[in-house]
Amino acid sequence: MKEKPPKTRPQNDEEGSLGPIDVTAWRRELMPLYSEAFLANRSESEIIELVRALGRLGVELPRPGQPARRVRHRTADERRQKFIDEAVAIEQTSAQEAGMLGYMARVLVQATMPHSSTPERQFLRSNGNLTISITALGNQPLPFGSYPRLLLAWLSTEAVRTHESEIVLGDSLSTFMGKLGLLPTGGRWGTIPRFRQAAVSLFASAVACFYDDEEHSAGEILKIADKYNLWWDPKNPDQIGLWRSTVRLSEQFFREVTTRPVPIDLRAVKALKQSPMALDLYCWATYRVSYLKRPTEIPWELLKMQFGADYADTKQGRYEFKRTLLMALRRGRAGYRELRAEEGEHGLKLAPSRAHILPR
Repeated sequence: MKEKPPKTRPQNDEEGSLGPIDVTAWRRELMPLYSEAFLANRSESEIIELVRALGRLGVELPRPGQPARRVRHRTADERRQKFIDEAVAIEQTSAQEAGMLGYMARVLVQATMPHSSTPERQFLRSNGNLTISITALGNQPLPFGSYPRLLLAWLSTEAVRTHESEIVLGDSLSTFMGKLGLLPTGGRWGTIPRFRQAAVSLFASAVACFYDDEEHSAGEILKIADKYNLWWDPKNPDQIGLWRSTVRLSEQFFREVTTRPVPIDLRAVKALKQSPMALDLYCWATYRVSYLKRPTEIPWELLKMQFGADYADTKQGRYEFKRTLLMALRRGRAGYRELRAEEGEHGLKLAPSRAHILPR
């Protein structure tokens, strides 16, 4: 009996260039990146989407039948072109049309996390009579960097979409990281252990807002999660656990995100994932201009309180913060072209802008 040829599918996608798809051959090419058990449990459509997702992340695989070569990451010029292409796509198609409408909790647009690792147990900022803090609970460090920000955007979006406080994260760590546009890599400095720690740190943290003046005092404390179960093994990120990994958002946080969410474009969030400050500025500007009625200039001192607690309160520290913020603003505007913002004499000048997420 003649052996049946491997299953193939004709090219039929806007991303193009895969050509006739030999699913069996693609499984073999993916083996250096994923375990055999993981690939065996993936359907044909999941294998095809995984190959495309790796392409979007900058990983180039050899074509089946071509000589094997090392996985190649995009060069700086290729990454820059990819960023420009993503910005053009955002400008041409709305988040709703692209199926990429997301949300962020309003309180965490105002209470940003540290940009880099810190030994401190509390991240506190004050602005006049208002004080906002993020506190690490138990023996966990404070959440920092891009990973918890990406995770927060995804959690907030899922809470609004499902109207459920208990959210299923994924059968495996690799699968979930793929949802956030992250490439799972192992080793001490790989993305896998750092992402897992970021998730635990985020779930084990609380946000507090206090207002105090001579006539009135008020406060609110929000835990991110009441309970979480992560059945993710960093040494076997592709392994599908016997139990589902879940997180149950606290009642206060769930109410905050579902009753007053800030609409965002998830394509912009993924495009800006390399810069925590650009992510913060994008979400903040999207919210800030939504109710802006006239041009305003926000002093650098106030901006530093919100976005620059990582920078020293010295002349050099203030200079570095201003320079970094303006660089992040230029990058963030690629995802929000209509934003009218520029450097002013004493701060950042904002003007009423066309809504980034248009109402339905």
